[in-house]
Amino acid sequence: MNRRSALLTLAATPFVLSRVQADPAGLKTLELGADAPDFKLTGVDDRDYSLKDFADAKVLVVVFTCNHCPSAQAYEGRLAKLHADYKDKGVALVAISPNDPAALRLDELGYTDLSDSFQEMKVRARDHKYPYPYLYDGATQTTAQAYGALATPHVFIFDAGRKLRYVGRFDDGEVKPPKSHDAVNAVEALLAGKDVPVAKTRVFGCSTKWSDKRKDAVASLAKWDAEPVSLEPITDEAVSKLAKNDTKKLRLVNLWATWCGPCVAELPEFVAINRMYRGRNFELVTISLDDLEKRAQALKVLQENHVAATNYILATPDRDKFGDALDKEWPGPVPYTLLIAPGGKVLFRKGGAVDPLEVKRAIVGFLGRTF
Repeated sequence: MNRRSALLTLAATPFVLSRVQADPAGLKTLELGADAPDFKLTGVDDRDYSLKDFADAKVLVVVFTCNHCPSAQAYEGRLAKLHADYKDKGVALVAISPNDPAALRLDELGYTDLSDSFQEMKVRARDHKYPYPYLYDGATQTTAQAYGALATPHVFIFDAGRKLRYVGRFDDGEVKPPKSHDAVNAVEALLAGKDVPVAKTRVFGCSTKWSDKRKDAVASLAKWDAEPVSLEPITDEAVSKLAKNDTKKLRLVNLWATWCGPCVAELPEFVAINRMYRGRNFELVTISLDDLEKRAQALKVLQENHVAATNYILATPDRDKFGDALDKEWPGPVPYTLLIAPGGKVLFRKGGAVDPLEVKRAIVGFLGRTF
């Protein structure tokens, strides 16, 4: 692939809509033939790992990956298969997350239910049953810098003497069937005592989230907090149309009221969810059940919580009619949350305060984790 083709490929990739991030000064990817840099990192099993823990392996595969990246998620199954296929042949695989979670903007999380914190790594490894060590480097990023990890995923494969024999992508497929099985070919060659046929490839994925981008993440919050917030009345007829969702967008609807403590307490969670997914086919709609004359009070609460979404206040006193128009299964109390697919199918409903992770999983389960 020439330079122009590579740039066109990147430009056509949805998740590369985030800002281009400069690598730390002096960062250089490990050269072929170099020794594997040692490390001491904690895994999701709360055990510390270093190179000596893999001393018996004939081949060591080190993959820098993470929770949030669409490309990284696309390769989870293939990493697990590589581990399963070669663990009894003397091949060890270790995954390392290089990202500083505080350097991630919310709008970079549009393809995931989990960010890149150590605790969220534990959730991902548990839920997806990672069969290999998953280590956290986000606190210092010293290992990522030593290896020169440019993106997630980024693969480094070492021989029995821990010399680097392959560096680059896992394969050329991402979400499509691969044509060039680069990492597997390298493992096979090393096990056979042969030279790796293609020892270096371009790496594609999400750029490593270096700590110097924390200021950018904080600045993004301030920018979003300044977005205008409005509140408009909604009639039963409009509610019925809203429930039918004759759009292409996944619609998250939250019923709340200023007099409902749990409702107000969870508004920041809905704001975060909206900022995560609104760059895709998604929208947040809130409906206040305050009396219409309390509109100014409700608007003030929304503004204080920066709820820059589609916000309504009920313009009808007939709650039964409203409930029938929105969702016949609504029992009456607030908070109440619905996730409505295009065409009106309810994918998720919850009375009472929501579990944000449960909502995110329902959203990304519909929108998809990869591009």
